[in-house]
Amino acid sequence: MSSPIETINPSRTASPAPDAPTASPHGYDVGLLLLRVAVGVIMVAHGTQKLFGWFGSGGLDGTGQFFTMSGYPAGKTMAAVAGVTETFGGLALVVGLCTPLAAAAIVGTMLNATAVKWDGSFYAPTGVEYELLLTAGAAALALTGPGRYAADRLLPVLRAHRLAYGAAALVLAAVSAGVILLIRD
Repeated sequence: MSSPIETINPSRTASPAPDAPTASPHGYDVGLLLLRVAVGVIMVAHGTQKLFGWFGSGGLDGTGQFFTMSGYPAGKTMAAVAGVTETFGGLALVVGLCTPLAAAAIVGTMLNATAVKWDGSFYAPTGVEYELLLTAGAAALALTGPGRYAADRLLPVLRAHRLAYGAAALVLAAVSAGVILLIRD
């Protein structure tokens, strides 16, 4: 008679079904790289618009006026802060350097953009779906880490990504965004 508790044989492993697909060990990392590059490049483009007037933008003067009209004190200074945050946060995200903080910089900036743009509409052109997608993409990267193809992997202190680091970075982003939104008229 067999015992209800059976001894597990460690040398015996279940094999997958013969026609089951096998995952690429690097597919996850390539997906994270693609997400990092897409969100990062978009944010660099937005930041350089604000800072330098590239891509048909009004530069610091025009963006500063928009920030002032949106209720931010010292509109030109706030435009510079947003431009620097987007540019360098985006660049760091592209190369995967200090990924939780780079992603948090983008999340904080996009939370402000969402609050400014929000008029009760979700869909483009007046809605916030675009801002929310960038926010979610950056937040996902803060939580998952940059993947194998990132500068963080080359730095021993940053190599081990922890969910807690990403969560702490997102809390920092939310608090920072909240403080900036509170000083807005």
